[in-house]
Amino acid sequence: MNETAKRARAAIDLAAVRSNVRALRGRAPGAELMAVVKSDGYGHGAVRCARAAREAGAGWLGTALPEEAFALRAAGDTGRLMCWLWTPGGPWGRAVEQDVDVSVSGLWALREVADAARGCGRPARVQLKVDTGLGRNGCQPADWAELTSAARAAEAAGVLKVTGVWSHFACADEPGHPSIAAQLAEFHRALAVAEAAGLRPEVRHIANTPALLTLPEAHFDLVRAGIGIYGISPAPEVGTSQDLGLRPAMTLEASLASVKRVPGGHGVSYGHRYTTPGETTLALVPLGYADGIPRHASGTGPVLVAGKWRTVAGRVAMDQFVVDLGGDEAAAGEPAVLFGPGDRGEPTAEDWAVAAGTIGYEIVTRIGSRVPRVYVDSEVRSRTGEDTALTGGVA
Repeated sequence: MNETAKRARAAIDLAAVRSNVRALRGRAPGAELMAVVKSDGYGHGAVRCARAAREAGAGWLGTALPEEAFALRAAGDTGRLMCWLWTPGGPWGRAVEQDVDVSVSGLWALREVADAARGCGRPARVQLKVDTGLGRNGCQPADWAELTSAARAAEAAGVLKVTGVWSHFACADEPGHPSIAAQLAEFHRALAVAEAAGLRPEVRHIANTPALLTLPEAHFDLVRAGIGIYGISPAPEVGTSQDLGLRPAMTLEASLASVKRVPGGHGVSYGHRYTTPGETTLALVPLGYADGIPRHASGTGPVLVAGKWRTVAGRVAMDQFVVDLGGDEAAAGEPAVLFGPGDRGEPTAEDWAVAAGTIGYEIVTRIGSRVPRVYVDSEVRSRTGEDTALTGGVA
């Protein structure tokens, strides 16, 4: 590890990102692929992962927040880019100027982006979202005809171009759930209404990662791959990462901060929820909930230390947690691997999700800024035999 990553690091394998994008594109050969890099690339680093995804053939990038889209533009990305979470008074003009596709779910947003486009003197790129049953953002079907007609009028006036019509599944990660067919049918109806209004969007899309993997009938013109491009399964019901031909890109590890022998009956961490059953060795891992390690995994979180899986002993604290090594030995500075692809017998993010009663998405996205991201490329390593971080690899 270098000087900035001695305590802990999250190593991001960009070759895994590229491989996952290629694998996911292969599941939807008739559609373009959008790599979703919101929330700083699900905790992996948006700019570096976006570049890797582009290299593997992602024609689109997707973000939730406008600021996330602008950061990609500032980093030099010039390709198709969509942003979907807007509030009144949002920076519409900046999005128009930077050629960002903006999502519109109601007349208020259509009016605001149209006004911004007039001010910029160039048409906005707009994607209309219909709520087919998720119940979050998106225009209700009862209001859809009005929205599409208004959008077509603005398009005819040269104020904007409707580049997409889209929606989002509620339960695609539960194959066979009755809502899936219902939402797909509603999306078809919405497309027919948009067409009747005179709209001819470039892309129609509703498939997220689980729908990409399990619902070819939902691929349309574009599929949105989020958690899948980082190598994590969207749900156990869909299959494990290995089942799906995906490789986890993040490996989270730390250097042991302390190793010591303690007697039996020794309390460990806050509340003494764990007491040593006999004389043993305790190792201190310098990561805690301030770094994104879930406190809910106290007593259950798995860690690879000294060649074996261990379990968090007692409570996860803000900056650290303890593992009981039993009769095994270790030394300060030796690695503790919390999760990774599983190649070395280490746990995966999905194992941590089970331990914490959550989903893999949360495990990786919550890893905080105190943990440096170090970018590696296993394709380079396999060609040269060297395990080197990429230039500018620590962020």
